[in-house]
Amino acid sequence: MNEIEVRELVRAKYAQSALEMAKGASCCDDSCCDANGCGDGYAADELASLGLDAAVSLGCGNPMLLADLRPGEVVLDLGSGAGLDVLLSARRVAPGGHAYGVDMTDEMLAVARANQAKSGLGNATFLKGAIESVPLPDASVDVVISNCVINLAADKGAVLREAFRVLRPDGRFAVADMIALDELAPEAKQRLDLWAGCVAGTISLDAYTKELQAAGFDAIDIEVTREVRLEDVEGLIASAYIRARRPSRVEIAAK
Repeated sequence: MNEIEVRELVRAKYAQSALEMAKGASCCDDSCCDANGCGDGYAADELASLGLDAAVSLGCGNPMLLADLRPGEVVLDLGSGAGLDVLLSARRVAPGGHAYGVDMTDEMLAVARANQAKSGLGNATFLKGAIESVPLPDASVDVVISNCVINLAADKGAVLREAFRVLRPDGRFAVADMIALDELAPEAKQRLDLWAGCVAGTISLDAYTKELQAAGFDAIDIEVTREVRLEDVEGLIASAYIRARRPSRVEIAAK
């Protein structure tokens, strides 16, 4: 499969998930989070204050635990889905901050904007775009987050280069994602259902680290949070928390 085929497969899968959410179905019925607890780590009272619950998360973790968001900061969520992490970020960076979400699926953007209306938050913006080509200027955000989305991209290097591009010097990268602990069988990487299910697109911890380094990041830390062995797939995958940093101008100049 080429990059265009993978992107269309993922778009169609999450468009269907968005339509089901709009009807009131839980995303946990059919998503990456089946193997990862669906919304583990979110505080119920914080979600309730937005008029939402963790059932709108299609993720494999909670990047809010990593990002250490502060008032006044600008945050970008890559693959923002139903908008949960964007809206939580918007609450945490107020006053004076802003949270952006980028998603390529019209149906999911509609769900996110409806959730924003429920929350009453005005300092959030949902943009249509691919995570390989973010519609924001260079050095325009303080923190990049994501939740179980980068593994869905065929060209992960392009995604990480875009994250680096939009981050300001000293900007933080804090994502939850899926990685491969054991190499997946070649036939598994060609299965359409496994691409959309956050399995076939996983890469190893070492490969993820090298892609982050190639993009320019330092202070890289990858913490495996939960191992997952699937019955019909040879190999072992895991959810992980991934942290990195864009170096400061002084550090770059010194190299």
